[in-house]
Amino acid sequence: MLHLLFTILIAFPADWTQFRGHLANAHAEGPATPLHWSATLNVNWKTEIPGLGWSSPVVSSTGVWLTTAVEIEQQLSLRCLKLSPATGEILWNHEIRRLPEIPAIHGKNSHASPTPILHDNKLYVHFGTHGTACLNADSGEQLWLNTELNYPPVHGSGGSPLLAEGILAIICDGSSSPFVVGLDALSGTIRWKTPRAITGRVNHSFATPALIYTDGEARLVAPGPDHLAVYELLTGREIWHVKAPGWSVVPQPVVTPDLIIYNHDYDNPELIAVRRHGSGDVTESHVEWKLRRGAPSTPSPLLVGAELYTVSDNGIASCLDVSSGQVHWAHRLGGNFSASPVYANGLILFLDEAGTARWVRPGRTFTEVAENMIPERTFATPAFLAGAMYLRTDAHLYRISE
Repeated sequence: MLHLLFTILIAFPADWTQFRGHLANAHAEGPATPLHWSATLNVNWKTEIPGLGWSSPVVSSTGVWLTTAVEIEQQLSLRCLKLSPATGEILWNHEIRRLPEIPAIHGKNSHASPTPILHDNKLYVHFGTHGTACLNADSGEQLWLNTELNYPPVHGSGGSPLLAEGILAIICDGSSSPFVVGLDALSGTIRWKTPRAITGRVNHSFATPALIYTDGEARLVAPGPDHLAVYELLTGREIWHVKAPGWSVVPQPVVTPDLIIYNHDYDNPELIAVRRHGSGDVTESHVEWKLRRGAPSTPSPLLVGAELYTVSDNGIASCLDVSSGQVHWAHRLGGNFSASPVYANGLILFLDEAGTARWVRPGRTFTEVAENMIPERTFATPAFLAGAMYLRTDAHLYRISE
């Protein structure tokens, strides 16, 4: 366990250093954050963010970082910002790359949707096929830029990278020739590039990978079109896969000591739980359970104890037993959802796309504790640090704290 804790992106135990927190499990540590807020109530500061991006912020005691994309005279400026966590002041705002034209994307997407990674005073930012870079987290100095991940994206990019053992792993599922790649975190050069073994009926996806350890070896869990595959992190060699028809996969998988739970389709979403030890094609032998009703297309599931919590894109929240898939409750929250649920204050936060946030008590019966509203679009998953929530909207970054 200590090996795992110190390998997965830890700057300080409470820092929110990547998508869904420093352990990628959406569990917020430290002092409690406010249960109630509005556009003015418990708003410590509010900063206008130029352009548009749906990447989540990453936060430490010294800074808040996020990416954005700004349209400038028919060109697109891909940028990274650092803000003061105390005041919300923008400390620097650096262009990573300028595109000569504005690529087409899905109306729900942005050109800056992947969440950065903060590690060892370095910031890793990813803009899909348009570039991946490493910056000095303090100064914003660009240390390297990789523009070699060329593939035909559909609807833009969405999946965030994963960093472990010196490898920056990225899923690159475009409309043809999809692959998974591992970059050298120090130089940005390609260490390995593995074509997908399964050709999907429709190949594009937007998933964020997960990390597991098997017999002390780091392995990359990478869902994609028509299958999920597990790779050796250091070499990119595929170890096993499970087939399930689907495309446009978005959520990050959830891992337990025994299972990997992942979504395999956007139009007809279904969660599948697969035993995490295998070799070759394990489709017929390793599937433990499936959940279709209420399964998410976009938000990642949340594991709290022995229960798994999900919210579908059309607002059905569910609680199920993680081992068996038995549904304890399903409740229609209303609204549409893209942000992933977060466990904070001993409660579960569900944030919809219109700025309505609901606190729900974990357990086998549905109990809503509080409801809050900021009337702006909210597609990004919030970040938490030291009694504060950092909430990104289409126009602002809010720090919610008492």
